Amino acid sequence: MRQIVCISTSNYLPVPTRKQNVMNRLKDAEIIYIDPPVSLLAPLKDRSTLGRLFAYKKPGQKVKKNITVYASPPSLPFFNKYRWINKINQKRLSRYIKRLIKHHGFEKPYLWCYSPTSCDLIEYIPNSGVIYDCVDRHSAYKGMINPEVVDKMEEDLAKEASFVFCTAQGLYDTLVRYNKNVELIPNGVALEIFSRVSHEKKKDNKPVFGFIGMLQECIDYDCIEKLAKAYPQGEIIIIGKTLPGVDISALKNYPNIKFLGLIPQTELPKYISKFDVCLNVFREGRLSKDVSPLKLYEYLATGKPIVSTKEPLQVKDFSDVVYIAENADDFVVKCEEALNENDQEKIKKRIEYAKACSWDERVNRMEELLKLNRIFK
Repeated sequence: MRQIVCISTSNYLPVPTRKQNVMNRLKDAEIIYIDPPVSLLAPLKDRSTLGRLFAYKKPGQKVKKNITVYASPPSLPFFNKYRWINKINQKRLSRYIKRLIKHHGFEKPYLWCYSPTSCDLIEYIPNSGVIYDCVDRHSAYKGMINPEVVDKMEEDLAKEASFVFCTAQGLYDTLVRYNKNVELIPNGVALEIFSRVSHEKKKDNKPVFGFIGMLQECIDYDCIEKLAKAYPQGEIIIIGKTLPGVDISALKNYPNIKFLGLIPQTELPKYISKFDVCLNVFREGRLSKDVSPLKLYEYLATGKPIVSTKEPLQVKDFSDVVYIAENADDFVVKCEEALNENDQEKIKKRIEYAKACSWDERVNRMEELLKLNRIFK
């Protein structure tokens, strides 16, 4: 059985992202999943993070028969601004991971990395190979980062990696300069969950537009606001967590916008069943351009009409079944077109696209490439 240490950028619980979906589907593998660290300064901004400073002292959580989740030790802040701080953090993390490796009886595990910061970790841990799975333009995030520092860390990690996966063409174009073993594998969908969405006729004619996802800075809230104004008799349902520092106060002034917060993934089908139109809304920018939105693939699996902004660029791959808006005003126009759609063929084609994009298919391809390149034995 393969031994894998996944150094993640997303907590395993409660929201499934690419990291969990990939790890859950890797075959013949025992996995140590490392949640990302919390900064020592985090409690000054958010008291709820205080407990996470000491979570690494607790025993691991067995989330599946072959996956154990551990918290990371807290990190020194500013590690994305100053490389020397990152080196201190990663050396400390390496000592912690080596204790976990010994505890689990691992010998030379594969290191499956999601953050450029791991460039300063991998040299300390004897391994059978390093896989870098790049899911974002990390240097495009705002906050306490120096884009040049982050880009250099990513370059160093990509050069040392045995294989590199990435989720978008723009990321591929960057990473292939550093490593010839790069493959573009976009995000996917848990088909077994999202194909359960009902298409029963609603009892009323009130239009319902729905958005699922994190409410973060790169979301185009102007599109949502214009839609709320255009359909005062309709309803916009927003499912997801608002990230710190994101101001959605303007949207809360509209009585027809309903915020439902986080909902367990397995319960999402009953909510999406009420949607007439699914919304994918990203503001143009370096980060949005190279996003591979999980929600897009989840929407496709439902067969329901989808309206999207021009970015991320990946939506163009589905332009025959997705209504793509040029701007916020056009977004309202496209929503009206989607609302009036009466095309069974488009429904079928969306579902067919989703089947080809299932997480099972994505992970099978990843494993196939790692075997072909003799990284997985």
